[in-house]
Amino acid sequence: MAPTSTLTETPLASETVFKGRLMHVKRDRVRLPDGRESTREYIVHPGAVVVIPVFDNGDLLLERQHRYPLHRDFIELPAGKIDPGEDDLTCARRELEEETGYTATEWRAVTTIYPCIGYSDERLAFYLARGLADGTHARDHDEFLEIFRLPFAEAMQWVRDGRICETKTVIGLFWLEKMLEQGW
Repeated sequence: MAPTSTLTETPLASETVFKGRLMHVKRDRVRLPDGRESTREYIVHPGAVVVIPVFDNGDLLLERQHRYPLHRDFIELPAGKIDPGEDDLTCARRELEEETGYTATEWRAVTTIYPCIGYSDERLAFYLARGLADGTHARDHDEFLEIFRLPFAEAMQWVRDGRICETKTVIGLFWLEKMLEQGW
């Protein structure tokens, strides 16, 4: 039987603690389901897309990028934040071309996930991209990355041995595996 009680927390007051280029930190006072009050701190994020680019032969288009908070390079699927007023698919098309120089003729929405529900409203919309054609990238002035092709089976081995350990990429590859093997 499904639960019937409400777990909703009602906002009473909100303040911006920090406002940055990419994200903002908020602190809200809330009324709990039992009537008491508490505080919630969270990050407001514009959302992002993740592209799973697959070549006709099954190879993947991946990126190697340095991630400052962890001071190391990661192997990732192309991804990027959604601009104000931009729909998810438009963002996916833009990010694929900006970061890699590739365009795609076939697009399929895969899933949307919420990676940090305890402290952020961030959402990630995943898209499968096929019919890839090479072009010219237009990366942001402070964005440095290397793109490369990798056979899907090898990418999955990299997940198993930890060379690919970045969350959105692991999730995207597992979804691709299900789509290829089970027709999801």
